Amino acid sequence: MFELVKAGGWVMWPIIACSIAALAIIGERLWSLQKKYVSPPNLVSQIQQWLERKQLDQARITLLQQSSPLGRVLAAGLINRDHDREIVKESVEDAGRHIVPELDRYLSSLGTIASISPFLGLLGTVLGMIEMFAGISTHGVGDPAIVAGGIAQALITTAAGLGVAIPTVMFYRYFRARVNELLLDMEQQAIRLIEILHGEREPE
Repeated sequence: MFELVKAGGWVMWPIIACSIAALAIIGERLWSLQKKYVSPPNLVSQIQQWLERKQLDQARITLLQQSSPLGRVLAAGLINRDHDREIVKESVEDAGRHIVPELDRYLSSLGTIASISPFLGLLGTVLGMIEMFAGISTHGVGDPAIVAGGIAQALITTAAGLGVAIPTVMFYRYFRARVNELLLDMEQQAIRLIEILHGEREPE
């Protein structure tokens, strides 16, 4: 493996750095974007029980805020539950807007890695070609090692760049879809809570 890195030249090091950063982001997002951490099921049902039993107090609202992103959105609505529907809706939407950057965290970096990795590979290809032609101009075509070294550098860096970019793009697209799915679910849960608070939904 080290021989391949060495043959690829210095461009291999930023490609390796990109791969390590991409792996770290992918692992963190796979963990953080689990539904049970972002939008736990049955949270609205739990709130509905508290309301019916007159058990909803500031301590439970604080606990709700600390539980998950969905909990923070729902807590914003509960804090304003004695106001008009529009006030409750605005408070929920405002809380939701603050949640979006949290769900999108590191995704722009992942997209950047996916974009620049092929270009790093292309840079290595160009440098390999330059090295090859420089060697030919200096030593002629009689030494095949000069040609082989330049071609090896070009092929290795191209393969490495694509090897980092392809899975990174796949995970970037997956996480984007995952964030949209979670936001839609949170929006549905928030609407359900608003309907419960204003008597527009029957107890379940």
